[in-house]
Amino acid sequence: MNIQELTPQGQEPEKWIERLARFGYAAKGIVYIIVGLLAVMAAFNWGGRITGTEGAFQSIASQPFGKSMLFLVAIGLLGYVLWQFVQAIKDPEHRDSGAAAIGRRLTYAVSGLIYAGLAFSALKLVFGNSSGGGGSGSEQQTATLLSQPFGRWLVAAVGVASVAYGFYSFYRAYSTKFRSKLKLSQMSARTEKWITRIGRFGLTAKGVVAVIIGYFFIQAARAADASQAGSTEEALQAIQQQPYGAWLMGIVALGLVAYGIHLGVQARYRRISP
Repeated sequence: MNIQELTPQGQEPEKWIERLARFGYAAKGIVYIIVGLLAVMAAFNWGGRITGTEGAFQSIASQPFGKSMLFLVAIGLLGYVLWQFVQAIKDPEHRDSGAAAIGRRLTYAVSGLIYAGLAFSALKLVFGNSSGGGGSGSEQQTATLLSQPFGRWLVAAVGVASVAYGFYSFYRAYSTKFRSKLKLSQMSARTEKWITRIGRFGLTAKGVVAVIIGYFFIQAARAADASQAGSTEEALQAIQQQPYGAWLMGIVALGLVAYGIHLGVQARYRRISP
């Protein structure tokens, strides 16, 4: 009797972690959709601009009730951070061990730290404490890393990790590995087909951006120059500067919109077991 009474209470923290994780995937998806849409509009001269996460936050904040919406996005990102740390500590979705498991846990932890920084940036903007100058976030973070012992190696490691993540995104897109974590039985055949297509397109675009960002960090490490580091914004600008750059950037930007939709699908259909 006591066990039956305690079981629902014991499950309640897990339910809240799952809810926050789903809210986090949705918030992250909204940010990528905004970044992608603004870049698509810029590519075809429809009044948009090339920007990254910080620009997406500013776009949200500039809307009616924008700071309230941005506050919800920040809370959602903190929910995503919580889920990343749960995965780093418990790795609940895998049962293997060894080097691969350690690497995966480290990836979750790093992702959690990155999105914690983004959530903090959003909250600073909500409460009016965001500074407008001083270079991009990537440049500032790279300068901080370069000032540490073995700083160039640390920056190079970030670059290599970003490139590796990009190629892993290509693998996930090609293999449709992401489908294994979705509740496909809850979808119609038509919905499943389109979700798969959108996911593959989105992951490919995300992989392209991650590889370019990684290249920027490796170049910054080689030159010991933080100004050579870059984020999504700089990656899109680099694509735009290539032959047929507007079309290429437009395609990648549409891919980022697809990636945002893919994250929305994760929020709705992903199997989450804290």
